[in-house]
Amino acid sequence: MLELLIGLVVTIAVGYFIVKEYKPAGVLLAAGILLLILTGVMGHAVLPAKISSTGNMLTDALEYVKYMLQYRGGGLGMQIMLLCGFAAYMTHIGANNVVVKQFSKPLSVIKSPYVLLVAAYIVACLMSLAVSSATGLGVLLMATLFPMMTAMGISRPAAVAVCASPAAIILSPTSGDVVIAAEKSGLSLDVFAVQTVLPVSICAIIVMAAAAFFWNKYLDKKDNSPMERVDVSEIEVNAPGFYSVLPFLPIVGVFLFNGRTIPGLTLDIYTIVVLSIFISAMVDYVVKKFDGQKTLEDLESCYEGMADAFKGVVMLLVAAGVFAQGLMSIGAIDNLLHLAESAGAGGMALMLILTALTVAAAIATGSGNAPFYAFVELAPSLAAKMGINPAFLIIPMLQASNLGRTISPVSGVVVATSGMGNISPFEVVKRTSVPVLCGLITVILGTVVLVPMYA
Repeated sequence: MLELLIGLVVTIAVGYFIVKEYKPAGVLLAAGILLLILTGVMGHAVLPAKISSTGNMLTDALEYVKYMLQYRGGGLGMQIMLLCGFAAYMTHIGANNVVVKQFSKPLSVIKSPYVLLVAAYIVACLMSLAVSSATGLGVLLMATLFPMMTAMGISRPAAVAVCASPAAIILSPTSGDVVIAAEKSGLSLDVFAVQTVLPVSICAIIVMAAAAFFWNKYLDKKDNSPMERVDVSEIEVNAPGFYSVLPFLPIVGVFLFNGRTIPGLTLDIYTIVVLSIFISAMVDYVVKKFDGQKTLEDLESCYEGMADAFKGVVMLLVAAGVFAQGLMSIGAIDNLLHLAESAGAGGMALMLILTALTVAAAIATGSGNAPFYAFVELAPSLAAKMGINPAFLIIPMLQASNLGRTISPVSGVVVATSGMGNISPFEVVKRTSVPVLCGLITVILGTVVLVPMYA
C-alpha cells in the first residue's frame, strides 16, 4: 500500500504543477525520474527486464530516459513529427484554407439557425480530418465559419462552442493519438482506426450534434442570447480549388497501401506521409510555374512543423513514458490492480476507471495529449493481467482525453475561441458540457457494443 500511496501523491503533484502552468513534459519527466529513483531505494527493479541495468539506481533512471528517447523519439515520435510537418505544410501552401472554403459553401443555403448549427458542427468535424490541431482548427473555424453562423442567426456563444468542439471526437486515422492507440492495442493502423474507432466516433458525433441542437436552443432561450447579424465576406484563398485534395493524401494512402487494396504493395505510415509531402510539393512546384526556389522555401514550413512537434508532442510522449514506467516499477499499478480485483472489479469497471481518470486529467490540464499519453502506457499491461482486449480499454480513453479537453476552461482551443468570440471560457464550457457528456456516454456504450471485451 505504501507504493500506491507514493504513486498517488506524485500523481496529484503532477496534476497540481501542470494546472499551475508548469510545462507538462518537464513535470512528467521529473516525476518519472523521481519515481524510478524511489523504486531503487525501496529495493525494486528500476528497469524492465528487456533493458540491462547499469549497476546503479540513479543511472538506471537515466538509462530509461535514454531508452525512451531512442524508442519513442526514433519510432513513434518520427511518425508524429512527419504528420505534424505535413499539416504545417498544408497550412502554409493554402490547402487547408481551400478545404475550409469548399466545406463552408453548402452551409449558406440553410435557413434555420439550429439546423445550421448541426450542419456546421458536422462539417467542422469532417474538417478535423485535414487540420489535426484542436486549437488550430478552432481558430480557423472562428475566422471562417463563425461569421457565417452568426450572420445566419446563431448566437455568439453557440457559434463559439461549435468552433471549440469538433476535435472532441477523433475521426482521422492518421492522428498522432490514433497511431499510438493502435500500437498499444496491438492492431494495424487501418484495422484499429476503421473497424474499431470510426464506428464509435460516428455514433458519438451524431449524438453530440443532436445534443448541441437542443442544449444551445435551451440556453439561448434561458439566457436570452442575442441573434446577431454579421456580414460574411468571401473567404480569401491563394491556392487552386483542387488543393483541397492534398490534406487528405495520407488518409487515402493508409487505405490504398495496406497490402490488401493493392496486393503486394504495403507502405508504412512513414513512407505514406513522405510520399504525400513529395506529391504535394510536386503539385505546388507545377502550380508555381516551376519555381524551384519558392517550392523549396515553402517546404521549410514542413521542417519547422516537425521541429515544433518534437518540442511539443514527442518530448511529452517520452516524458509520459518515463512517468508511466515509474508508476509501474514502484508497484503502484500492481497495488491499484490488486485493490480493483479485491473489490471484484472486472474489465468493465477497469475501463470506466481509466476513462474517468483520463477525463479528469484532461479537464485539469487542458490537454488532450498529456493525459492520454500518460494513461495509455498502462492499458496494455493491465489488459494482459486481466485477460481482456486492450482496445476495449484504449478506445474510451482515446476519445475521453479529447472530450475532456473540450470542457476545460484552460485548454488552448477553449481559451483561443472564447477570446476571438469575446465571451468567457466558462460560457463556452457551459455550451459544450452537455454534448460532451452525451458523447462520452455514447463512446462507452459504443465500445461495449462494438468492441469485444476479450480478445
